[in-house]
Amino acid sequence: MIRLLGVICFSLLAHAVGAQDVAPDALIKRISDEVIGIIKSDKDIKAGNRAKINDLVEAKVLPHFNFARMTALAVGRNWPKANPAQQKTLVDEFRTLLVFTYSGALSTYKNEVIEFKPLHAAPGDTDVTVRTQVKRPGAEPVSIDYSMEKTAGGWKVYDVVVGGVSLVTNYRDTFNAEIRDSGVDGLIKSLANKNRSLENQGGTKSK
Repeated sequence: MIRLLGVICFSLLAHAVGAQDVAPDALIKRISDEVIGIIKSDKDIKAGNRAKINDLVEAKVLPHFNFARMTALAVGRNWPKANPAQQKTLVDEFRTLLVFTYSGALSTYKNEVIEFKPLHAAPGDTDVTVRTQVKRPGAEPVSIDYSMEKTAGGWKVYDVVVGGVSLVTNYRDTFNAEIRDSGVDGLIKSLANKNRSLENQGGTKSK
C-alpha cells in the first residue's frame, strides 16, 4: 500500500490558487498530468532526496487534505474521549505520519499511469468520490478512490481507498486498540514514537 500511496501524492500536488472553482476530478487530473512530468525530471527526487520530497509533500499535498476530519474518522468512536488539546495533538501527529508515508512512497515511483473514471455527481453535491485506476508495468491495475468534500477552501480529501481498503479504516483498528490498552495519551505517545522512528530512518520532521 505504501508504494501505491505515492500515486496519491502525484494526483494531489495542486496549486491552491483557483482550486476552489475547479471540479474535484478535474482538479486531480489536471495537476497529476503536470506533476508526474516534474517528478520524472527532478533528479533530486529520483535520487531519493527525502528532505526535498518532504518539502514537496508539505507544500503541495497537505493543503488538499482535511486532516481534522481524517483523524476524527480514524480514531472513530473514541474521538469524543479526547479533550481539545489531545485532539489537536492527534491531528498533528497523524499529519506527520502521513508526511513520512507519502514521502517514502514518492521515493519509489516507477512509471505508474493514472486513469480517471467518470465522476458521478450532481452539480450541487458537496461530498463526492473521485475514482481512478493505477496501472503499473508488470502488475494488475489497482483502484484508488478519493473521498472528497467541498469546503470554503475548496475540495479536500478526507479518505483514500486503495484497492478497496480505506486508509482511515485501516488505521482505525490500530488506533482503537491503542486507546483501549493505554488511553488517548497512549495513542499520542505511540504516534510520536513512530514518527521519531521514521525521522531517524532518513525523513525530515514536518513543519
